[in-house]
Amino acid sequence: MSDEFVEMGPIDYVVVEFPGNRMTGEGFPLLVDLVDRGLIRILDLMFVRKDADGSVAGLEIADLTGDGALDWAVFEGASSGLLGQDDIEEAGAALEPGNAAGILVYENLWAAPFATALRRGGAQLVASGRIPVPAVLAALEETDDERPPTA
Repeated sequence: MSDEFVEMGPIDYVVVEFPGNRMTGEGFPLLVDLVDRGLIRILDLMFVRKDADGSVAGLEIADLTGDGALDWAVFEGASSGLLGQDDIEEAGAALEPGNAAGILVYENLWAAPFATALRRGGAQLVASGRIPVPAVLAALEETDDERPPTA
């Protein structure tokens, strides 16, 4: 195992759908901030569009800079090679026709020292997952409803 691999943090991916291909750009500065603060490292960033007829196409970042509203050029070349055509098709299958999505693969740099220490000790990740925010809020609300009122 190479030293570079041993010192990596956990790798995650997200697929974010934009209804009607409408990207406001509100999250863009926050993503840049996460990178600038060294919390994450972007390995891949790709965009996918699903046309009304159901056809799916990957978009290069350069294709999104036409109107000048978003400066995606900072991420141009963010391609580790982890994403392939099968990933584009899978992301596209999750989209509603007429929508677009961003696929982001990133390393959690903030967790790298912890993950490295665990690997050095022989530990292996055997499960991982995410709990959607609406599910957490619903569970917390249910818990609050079940608690007896305090005097």
